[in-house]
Amino acid sequence: MGRMVTKKNLLQRINTGIAMSAVGARLSARVMHHLDKLVLRLSNGRSTAASLLTGLPILTLTTTGAKSGQPRTTPLVAIPFGDNQLVIIASNWGQQKHPAWYYNLVAQPQVTVTQNGRSQPYLARVTEGMEREACWQTAVQTYPGYNAYKQRTHRQIPVILLTPAANTDLH
Repeated sequence: MGRMVTKKNLLQRINTGIAMSAVGARLSARVMHHLDKLVLRLSNGRSTAASLLTGLPILTLTTTGAKSGQPRTTPLVAIPFGDNQLVIIASNWGQQKHPAWYYNLVAQPQVTVTQNGRSQPYLARVTEGMEREACWQTAVQTYPGYNAYKQRTHRQIPVILLTPAANTDLH
């Protein structure tokens, strides 16, 4: 599973540790999306505050609002998996409710992923069983904070596999 691993600098390691903590996660849940919007705009969609602060690979996921039908975009950690697939985790920083984007992609699994300024259609699928466990383990290797989030919530955190739309039977 050829993953590109980049060495994090000291500030990124510190910020990652803060984001994994209960207080850091609560603060990040309230602030990070505002910072990400600013950095995305300033970098023409090529970077996010989260990627700069933590060194984690970040994508932006555009879903269709389950109720509104409007496009909704959110930055998430991008976990490479298998051949051209990506895993995203609906951790919501370890909060007790699933993130809104999760309900959107369950209602409408056709999504758009943007990475490094390049957008591509994907099909989202919630994983189960052994596949879920394999995806979860790969995600935890990328960002150990998912285990901390899992311990703070009573819900099962959804693990979603994204497959490029060109690799599915949709087209």
